[in-house]
Amino acid sequence: MKVVLQRVSEAKVSVEGKVVGEIGVGLMLLVGFGHEDGEQDLIWMADKLAGLRIFEDDAGKMNLSVEDVKGAILSVSQFTLYADCRKGKRPNFMAAAKPEIAELLYEQFNERLRGRGLIVETGKFGAMMDVSLVNDGPVTLILDSRNG
Repeated sequence: MKVVLQRVSEAKVSVEGKVVGEIGVGLMLLVGFGHEDGEQDLIWMADKLAGLRIFEDDAGKMNLSVEDVKGAILSVSQFTLYADCRKGKRPNFMAAAKPEIAELLYEQFNERLRGRGLIVETGKFGAMMDVSLVNDGPVTLILDSRNG
């Protein structure tokens, strides 16, 4: 499981011109799943993201988590995180989980975050989406459950 996260002051995702998910302060997540991902990856990633101390405290140090600041999460499915661009000019997406499996994992992942008391907004799985955000910092991190 791979996640690109950005600390944001606001973010939203639209499908066919209609906003389907929107947050203020929090984390914007691009979420992708590979063939070997399962429940343990979801557990590790949700726990890591909820507790990751990337928000500033009163002293200006990154000591607070999204839970601490009562921030929200905008989670957007992103199979292209599993692109293999080593050969040729066209990305190969064979390492990405099949859509029916990825959608189930994506829903379970978002529910696990909600189970921690976080507000989680989402895009629409499999749809063409327009994502806009204000990256705060900027802070952008890449997490991979296989390297955790």
